[in-house]
Amino acid sequence: MSLTVNVQEAKTRLSELLRRAESGERITIARAGRAIAHLQPVQPFTRTFDLPLLPGIAPVIEATDLLAPMTEDELLDWEDGHSADPLRSTEDRS
Repeated sequence: MSLTVNVQEAKTRLSELLRRAESGERITIARAGRAIAHLQPVQPFTRTFDLPLLPGIAPVIEATDLLAPMTEDELLDWEDGHSADPLRSTEDRS
C-alpha cells in the first residue's frame, strides 16, 4: 500500500507515518503536489565480503588466536625472521 501526504501533514502525523513505514508501507511526502521524499522500512545490511576480493587487506584474526601459544615451528619461523633484531640477537657483542 502507498500513501502520499503533504509536508504539513507529515509534520503533524510523523510518529504515525513512521510506524506505518516500519510495518512495510511506503509513504511519499510531497510539496506542491510534487514528490520530494519517501518513508519506507530500512532493509538490514547483510552484505558479506570474500577476502580474495579485497587484496592487500589482512584477514581478520580472532583475539584468542593472538593469545594462543606458538607452536615450536611457528617460534622457529618467527626467530629466523628476526635474526637482525638487536634485541633478539644471541651473538656476543663484545
